[in-house]
Amino acid sequence: MKFVDIKNDVAFRKIFGNEKKKIILISFLNAVLDLTGQHRIADVTLIDPFQLPRIIGEKATIIDVRARDQSGRSFIIEMQVAEKDGFKKRVQYYSCKEYASQIDRGDSYVLLNPVYFIGILNFKFFPNPNYFTKHLTIDEETGECTLDDLKFRFIELPKFKKNEHELKTIIDKWTYFIKKADKLEVIPENVDDEGLLAAYEEAKKHNWTKKEYDAYIYAGMREQDRKGEISFAERKATERGMKKGMEKGMEKGMEKGMEKGIEKGIEKGTQIGAKIGKQQEKQEVAARCLENGMSVETTAQIADLTIDEVENIKEEMK
Repeated sequence: MKFVDIKNDVAFRKIFGNEKKKIILISFLNAVLDLTGQHRIADVTLIDPFQLPRIIGEKATIIDVRARDQSGRSFIIEMQVAEKDGFKKRVQYYSCKEYASQIDRGDSYVLLNPVYFIGILNFKFFPNPNYFTKHLTIDEETGECTLDDLKFRFIELPKFKKNEHELKTIIDKWTYFIKKADKLEVIPENVDDEGLLAAYEEAKKHNWTKKEYDAYIYAGMREQDRKGEISFAERKATERGMKKGMEKGMEKGMEKGMEKGIEKGIEKGTQIGAKIGKQQEKQEVAARCLENGMSVETTAQIADLTIDEVENIKEEMK
């Protein structure tokens, strides 16, 4: 694997929120918003440019990049990795808040500039089968868009099924990059957009500093650990709960025993499963840290293990 996973929070912000590589964001915005001629974006000012997480392993489920172009238009780009309650309302609130914040009380409304929200979703959300959709405020009868200062674009990654030879439009190529870069070994031959080429180069692992790559690894591990802890605890609780429930059921009678046994079994199974699972997850985290060249001391800190425990894991790996 030659490229990082663009859906990783650190990777997304590093690539699209990079002050030194603004051509990437400019190209992406022009493509997604289909801007041509005098409406094309020539330059952007990044608001809160990419910075490494303040805390090692810091996790964010919403990854956003904010920018403003030379004409004052605002852009909000989000990589939403998981669906949350109230998602559609939050998107509208976020966009309206950005719109209203452009002026102070008493300022003229003519100073307000358009706001564009671009959501990249790692889940299916809209009933439309197309992976790329455009949303506006329109007249219900005529379909005309007069209230045109707020525009929304969404890319739903699970709906994108195209292979490399099927990529026709620039949106196809950008979506392919975001969804599949970490599975590729080389840049696709049909990539001819300067900004997209720069994005592929920026996504190459060997172009990352050790500090940046460590932050990327931590972010990925935290996401996998979160999923692993949930599935492990559920599986162990079910297995042990069934076993204990059967044992108690035989002693106190089938009906009452099954009810009480399953209840106590699930409780005990959850406790034991969580304890065993936590230790196993720590060991797996330590192994991944060591595989990525981290020191024993750093690994012990991240995995919440003693140095002796990490040394033992290191010896077993050898």
